[in-house]
Amino acid sequence: MLSLFKKFREGLAKTVSAIASKTHGLFGGRAIDASSMAELEEALYGADFGVETTAEILDEIRTASRREKALEGREAAEIGSEVLRRALAGSEGALVRVPAGPTVIVLVGVNGSGKTTTAAKLAWRLKQEGSSVILAACDTFRAAAVEQLQSWAQRLDLEVVSNKAGADPAAVAFDAVQAGRSRGRDFVIIDTAGRLHTKDNLMVELSKIRRVVSKIDPAAPHHSWLVVDGSLGGNSVEQARVFHKSFGLTGLIVTKLDGTSRGGAIVAIWRELKIPIVFVGLGESPEDLQPFSAANYAAAVFGIERGDA
Repeated sequence: MLSLFKKFREGLAKTVSAIASKTHGLFGGRAIDASSMAELEEALYGADFGVETTAEILDEIRTASRREKALEGREAAEIGSEVLRRALAGSEGALVRVPAGPTVIVLVGVNGSGKTTTAAKLAWRLKQEGSSVILAACDTFRAAAVEQLQSWAQRLDLEVVSNKAGADPAAVAFDAVQAGRSRGRDFVIIDTAGRLHTKDNLMVELSKIRRVVSKIDPAAPHHSWLVVDGSLGGNSVEQARVFHKSFGLTGLIVTKLDGTSRGGAIVAIWRELKIPIVFVGLGESPEDLQPFSAANYAAAVFGIERGDA
C-alpha cells in the first residue's frame, strides 16, 4: 500500500511534471541564477499558485541566494516547500462527528466537479474506518446522477436513499436523515444537484434542504462542503466565494488534482477564503480520496521526499 506522501506525490504528478519541465531540472541540482528564477516564476504561475504565493517563494529564494552564492535547486525546493507550508497553515479541515444521531454532511458544487463520485468515495472511506453511512441521492434534477450514486453504492456495498427523477430533493434528504436516525447510522452524506453557482434556483434548493434536515436535528447539516474541480484555477475560487456566501461552507473537497497541471489553485482558494480543505481527490479509486495534508502537498509539489509520512 502506498504511503500517504506517495499518494500525494503520484496524485500531483502532472503539476510536478509541469514545474520540472519549465524549470529544466532546476530542482535536480542546478545552481540558481536569473534564468532559472525566470523559469521558476513562469512555472509557478502556470500551475496557478497565484501572484502572492509565487512572489513569496521567489523572494525567499532570492534572499537565500544572496546569502549563499552557490545556492542549488535542491535547496531552493526546500525553501519553496516551506513557503507553501506556511501559506497553508491552518488549512487542514477535520471531519468532526456529533455525539448523538447521524452526522449530516451536505456536498454542494457545480456540474462536473465530481460531487456524486466523491460522495460515494467518502462513504466508502468512512465505512472502511468502521462507521455506518447512508447516502442520500438528492440530485433528482438529473436521473443519471441518481443512477450513478446507486451504481457506486452497489459496487461498494453502501446504503443509499433515493427517489425517482424529479422528486423533491429536500424530501429525499429528510427521508435519509430520518432513516439515519432510526437505523442508528453514524453518517448521512447528502449529494445535491450540481448547477452553475450563479443560478439562484440552486441556492434556493440548497436552503430548503438545510431547513428540512434541521427539523430533525436543529444542528444539521453539521458539515457543508463544497466539492470543487482543482483544475479550474481561478474559477474554483469564484465558485467557493459564491457558495460560501449563499450556503455557509464549513469545508472544501478539491477533486481531480491527478488530472491537472494546475494544482497550485488549492493554495489560492485557502489564502483568499480561509475555508478548511478536508479532502483531496488524487485519483480514480475510492482510496484516492485522502485527507488533505499541507506538509505532504508542499513536499510533493517540489519533489521532496518525506519517507513514509
